[in-house]
Amino acid sequence: MTVMLTESAAAKVQSLLEQEDNKALNLRVFVSGGGCSGFEYGFTFDDEIKDNDTVVENFGVKLLVDQMSMDMLKGAEIDYTSSLQGESFVIKNPNAASTCGCGKSFTPSETGSGCGHASAY
Repeated sequence: MTVMLTESAAAKVQSLLEQEDNKALNLRVFVSGGGCSGFEYGFTFDDEIKDNDTVVENFGVKLLVDQMSMDMLKGAEIDYTSSLQGESFVIKNPNAASTCGCGKSFTPSETGSGCGHASAY
């Protein structure tokens, strides 16, 4: 099991990458401590692939995930949606017991509790 980008998310990432002037950039997805539920999702562009990175390619986009983050994101799907409330990346993470209304924060299933709001990033 690994992290997957949907076709919609990959198209948005490709669009964002085209605006940058660096063909070596890839999308890095990571988890860090913080947020109202304990952990936060993060996205950045990175032109360096580190030794402990897992590299996943979906629809022509390379996704970089460090080992600690991969442990919390195994099986997750990253989508990009548009609605009346705006556009956003949405992470469907089977390892999250709960997520917060901000959509950037989650509680891993092994710790159990959190604020329980819907997930969108």
